[in-house]
Amino acid sequence: MKKPVIRKPLLAVAILLLVKLPSMAQQNIQFSQYIFNSLSVNPAYAGYKEELFAQLALRTQWTGLKGAPQTGQFSLDGVTESTKRNVGLGIQLTADKLGSQTANSLYLNYAYRIRLNADDTQRLSFGLGAGVTNYAIDGASLRPVEQDDPTVTNGKLSSFIPDTRFGIYYSSPKYYVGASVMDMFSGDISNDIFKWDTATQQNIKRKRHYYIMTGFLLNLSEGLKLRPSLLWKEDLKGPSSLDLNAMVIFGDRFWIGGGYRTGVNLWNKEFRQGQTLSNANSISGIIQFYASNRFRIGYSYDYITSGLSSVQNGSHEITIGLTFPTKFNRLLSPRFF
Repeated sequence: MKKPVIRKPLLAVAILLLVKLPSMAQQNIQFSQYIFNSLSVNPAYAGYKEELFAQLALRTQWTGLKGAPQTGQFSLDGVTESTKRNVGLGIQLTADKLGSQTANSLYLNYAYRIRLNADDTQRLSFGLGAGVTNYAIDGASLRPVEQDDPTVTNGKLSSFIPDTRFGIYYSSPKYYVGASVMDMFSGDISNDIFKWDTATQQNIKRKRHYYIMTGFLLNLSEGLKLRPSLLWKEDLKGPSSLDLNAMVIFGDRFWIGGGYRTGVNLWNKEFRQGQTLSNANSISGIIQFYASNRFRIGYSYDYITSGLSSVQNGSHEITIGLTFPTKFNRLLSPRFF
């Protein structure tokens, strides 16, 4: 049987995803600006700002490489009532495209927020998210040599996959820590994303993903703060990934800093046997500006440090956030996390 012929740009993306970029090999979408809104990685974050908050995030990855990932995400979250503020709700809409494949999802998030002290500056939240993703692939764009080759679909395939996620999030004015589990239904036989070759048991499946996040706030001087943070991403099968970030905050309005994303090897995993994969990934420059107390805009640029750097022009990401007034007059401390 002849091997399918795939357009070179799409093939390059697939190979580099699996070989050149180990810390990007996880299936979940990741944003460099998650530090401004962690709902994308932890459902327990819903309602953290205690005001109705909307954000739009647009990410173009590996610009200049045809078929490279493009992602858009809209989220809206807040608390359900103005007195106890114990319940947070959030919604996320995500559209992602990689080569011939698309993934569009809708998730609803619920967080129960426990008050830990008298002045209500510390909260412990437990969150649950549930949603569905529509995965689709256009086999015609893969251009197989033999149209009846069972290893490559020659038409369009689409499937709806339901899933859930769970998280814990603690916050105070000085630091935060959280942990979450995404894709909790992964591994179920009904969660095959695509299956067109009945002669093989191989198929694309979701993997369970684990996240650990933390960060803190340092007052350097009057009107000057430092906000370091980290995010650990793990699926127990592929490479581990670590994001290290630091932002300098001027007058609570202008943020500037950067991040470093790399693979981390804490133990020997099966996939590494006989492999010499590089941990190099990317360096990010990030800025955020509050045009008003309720409107913010952020931009980040990722410079790729792996072997992919010679065939693309980096990744761009823009976020726009808007906070809506609430009915209660409680003076909120600035939300730095």
